[in-house]
Amino acid sequence: MQNIELQIRLKDWFFIFLIALLFSIILSVYSYYLIDEELKNAIIFGSLLGIDIFIFSMCFITYLNNYILPKLSKKYWLVLAIVFSFLSGFLGTLVTYYLCKIFNIYLLEKFENNYMIFAFFIGFLTYFVAALLYQFVKMSNKKEYSERLLLESRLKSLQRQLNPHFLFNSLNSLVELIHEDINKAEDNLMQLSKFLRQSMKESALNSLNDELDNLKRYVALENVRFSNKIVLNIDIKKEFLEKLVPKFSIQLLVENAIKHGFDKSNKELIIDIYVKQNEDFEIYVKNNGKPVQKHKFGIGLTNLKERLQILCKGRISLEDKQIPTYKITIGRCNENISNG
Repeated sequence: MQNIELQIRLKDWFFIFLIALLFSIILSVYSYYLIDEELKNAIIFGSLLGIDIFIFSMCFITYLNNYILPKLSKKYWLVLAIVFSFLSGFLGTLVTYYLCKIFNIYLLEKFENNYMIFAFFIGFLTYFVAALLYQFVKMSNKKEYSERLLLESRLKSLQRQLNPHFLFNSLNSLVELIHEDINKAEDNLMQLSKFLRQSMKESALNSLNDELDNLKRYVALENVRFSNKIVLNIDIKKEFLEKLVPKFSIQLLVENAIKHGFDKSNKELIIDIYVKQNEDFEIYVKNNGKPVQKHKFGIGLTNLKERLQILCKGRISLEDKQIPTYKITIGRCNENISNG
């Protein structure tokens, strides 16, 4: 993995480009102003100088960060940074001088007669500007990296809280089933194996298709305990099956429905799952069980609420208390955060 201090993102390059351009234009305008020359020529020369310095800086920094610095001790980094920052300003100035000569762009007489001295001077100035930019980028990267580690740590903690009682209940049910129907017990044991294999994947996000497949295994295993009284109806078009959702998100709502929904007056607990595509992607989980008594979320739903926010800028809401209906809203999912 690349050292955090050597990582430069696209937005950092854009910022460096703006600083190089601004630095060169201000330096040029000030010089032209002192001798009362046209500012238009100063801006043209300064812009060209800034672009040339940026191009050399980008080439040198990219090469250093990818091929040289990772192989060297940090004690040599400063020396190389000074050398290559100086070269960026020095060579950028020389290239600007020759381009101005080729395209007949006006140059100050003092600069034209002493361009090598000015190239050395701008080279040293470039190093000081580069040193400030390096500290800025380093601090920005460290802040972002710390925030990312905090999010990943929080996510892992939340995922470790997922209810383990299902596994214990399933194993107990399978032990009882072995004495009643050995073939059915074997089939359910295979379902449990597939469920656990899918659950143990490191990704914190699943495709909706994988999530639903694992949900069907979960309900099949729960039906061993509940004598096939759980009916799962899924009405989702194929075009939505590749949508990403946080792992266990739908399962947790189904688990919640099974835990709180069974009513003695109902022979079956019917759970309906369907989706809607509005501005965001919405998943609905509805059941015909007991009405919801408390609107306040318990530990499981609070856990899901936090994972949705971290992973997909999403949220969960209770849409109907009488006919228990929960809605998961999926925003833009972040595939870079995982539980691995």
